[in-house]
Amino acid sequence: MSAQSPVQTKSAKLKKALTWMGETLREHPEKQRQAVVREAAFRFDLTPAECEFLNQHFASPDPGAHP
Repeated sequence: MSAQSPVQTKSAKLKKALTWMGETLREHPEKQRQAVVREAAFRFDLTPAECEFLNQHFASPDPGAHP
């Protein structure tokens, strides 16, 4: 059996965390993304692999995004 990434396993906790992060960043654009990622990891009790996924994909804004 091969290992799967958090996205492939479609973790319910990860889905909830992603939804919460999107809402939080939309409602509070002044919040730093890294702080929101850390709070999501704690709030949703994410695994190290799930935390790594969030850090890799969401901790920094897109290079073309407005600050």
